[in-house]
This record gives sequence, structure tokens and C-alpha cells, in this order.
Amino acid sequence: MSDMRTPLKKVRGLGSAKEGTDHFWRQRLTALANIPVMLFFIGLILSLHGAGFAETRSALSHPLTALVLLMMIISGLYHMRLGMQVIIEDYVHGEGTKIVLLMLNTFFALAVGIVSVFAILKLSFGV
Repeated sequence: MSDMRTPLKKVRGLGSAKEGTDHFWRQRLTALANIPVMLFFIGLILSLHGAGFAETRSALSHPLTALVLLMMIISGLYHMRLGMQVIIEDYVHGEGTKIVLLMLNTFFALAVGIVSVFAILKLSFGV
């Protein structure tokens, strides 16, 4: 079979990074995992509509609710990070800018995740 790469790509050694399929499946897996936890979250929000502070705090401090919310935060943020990574890689063409944006994407997801997990754990343990 003939090689479909251009001479410049052959010299640079550019080709498939062999990570596209893995990234694709992680994106789809997190999307699938987000369906039940988001449905639970929407149901929780609808059930707490019009509830007072004490009732809302009581519902959010239940261990099952806290676990599902933690799963939602972790899976949702990971899914968001993967999606933003694809957008950055596809539409940002400067290598330096791309690297900075990919790092900021990861740091943003981590920062939001840490703050969110802390808030859920604080509510759950009633501290």
C-alpha cells in the first residue's frame, strides 16, 4: 500500500497520534454516564422547587444525594474538559496558544471540581 502522507509529514514524522479512538470513547462513555445522574439532578431540582433553606439543606445532606451529586460533578467536568479539548485542538492553530489553552482548560476543570466537591462534602457532613 502506498503511504498517503506528504513528503513534509514524512520528514517531520507526523502521523496519527493513536489517541483519537480512546478520546472518542471516553467522551461517549461520560456522555452515557451523565444521562442518569443528570436526570436525578433535574428531579432533585424539581422536587426542591419552592422548598425552604432547611428542607433543601436536609435533602442535599442525604448520603445518596451527595454521592450522585459527586458523580455528576466529576463526570460532567471530565466530559466538559474532553469536549473543550477537542474544540481547542480543532480551532486554535497557534501551538503556543493551543498549549496554554489546554492547560487552562485542565486547571479550570480542576478548580471547579475541587470547589464543587468541597461544597457537597461540607453540606453532606453538616460542617
